[in-house]
Amino acid sequence: MKIAVIGIGQSLRGDDAAGLETVRRWQEEYPETAARPEVQIEASELPGLALLDLLEDVDAAVLVDAVQSLKKPGRLHQLGPNELSAFAPDSQSAHGWGVAETLQLGRRLNPALDEIPIRIIGIEAEQILMGSGLSQAVNEAIPSACRAVEQEVNRFLSNANFKELGIKE
Repeated sequence: MKIAVIGIGQSLRGDDAAGLETVRRWQEEYPETAARPEVQIEASELPGLALLDLLEDVDAAVLVDAVQSLKKPGRLHQLGPNELSAFAPDSQSAHGWGVAETLQLGRRLNPALDEIPIRIIGIEAEQILMGSGLSQAVNEAIPSACRAVEQEVNRFLSNANFKELGIKE
């Protein structure tokens, strides 16, 4: 079994670095889980379609990224890929192609991707200005996001039969 934990974002664009920072801190706060041989950790500054390559040969994935959907900054969203489409009208991505579009295309090109359970942890961004650091609201949300990553990874690790979990999303 291989579980990918992928932090997505741009380190030099304020809150857009939330996914990268969350995965980095998760590794520090939960070193036993992060060091397990089944866990593959990735940081992707500009994934676009390269996200599909990061999902090759994995059995499950946890993606962590900043989102902008006009909700309160720092709010966590825990979603499956099918739920991402709800963000489309009001959301923005600083990565060109967003996670939702990439996963949608990936499923069309490779139907096997549809069988990989994927969970997305989105952190509501306040600002994604070039050269700025994380906002206070996002920085304060990262410990909760780390706990969410740990919860999702452990859920995958504890049950190899993902269909029983009802998360074929």
